[in-house]
Parts: sequence; structure tokens; C-alpha cells
Amino acid sequence: MRTVSLKLSLILLALVAASVAVSGIAKNSNNNSAADTTIVGYISDGSCGLKHMSGMGDDKSCTLTCVKGGSKFVLADRDHKRVYQLDKAGQEKAREFAGQKVKVTGQVTGRESP
Repeated sequence: MRTVSLKLSLILLALVAASVAVSGIAKNSNNNSAADTTIVGYISDGSCGLKHMSGMGDDKSCTLTCVKGGSKFVLADRDHKRVYQLDKAGQEKAREFAGQKVKVTGQVTGRESP
């Protein structure tokens, strides 16, 4: 699984059953001129990532259970098989969208790992 660090601040726009729009400005202390990137994915947890374990309920309850157990919220891009870590502001905003499809705009920092 590839993990890419995603530094972003979320500004939540709208919640829809099929898609939730989330827009934000990322803070990148190393490079403030980096272009914003939009990623569509699901608010998941670092333990499950792209796919939740069976027997843990729906995506929302599994995500919240894992986060309660110490995992962090992540953005799981299932189409491109990538998981992005969320910054502190993203962690705070992600709870209300646990298990839901979202659209996030921000700056991607870090590198991919195999």
C-alpha cells in the first residue's frame, strides 16, 4: 500500500449521500507556492486504509471504532489505491464525515512509499 502524506486544512462545504464536498487550503511550511490538488476519496482510518475489515459494521462505525482505539483519520483514494494522512485540522474536521465520500482540495506534501 502506498502512503502519501497530505497536509491540508479542511473547509467543509456540503454533505450529500453520494458525495461530500470538502474544500480547504493546505499549510505547507516548506513550500507555500505549491499548487492545490483535489482528491476524491473516503474518510477512513489508518488501520483499515482502503478497505475496512469484515465484521466491523459499516464504513462509518468501523472508522470511528478504529479512531477511538488510537488510529488516525486518513483520506482513502480507492480509485488510485492511495491513502493520504491528514494534518491536524483535517483530523478535527474528518470525524463528522467518517466513512463518507469526500472531495478535498489542498496541498500534497511528502513522497510516495511502496
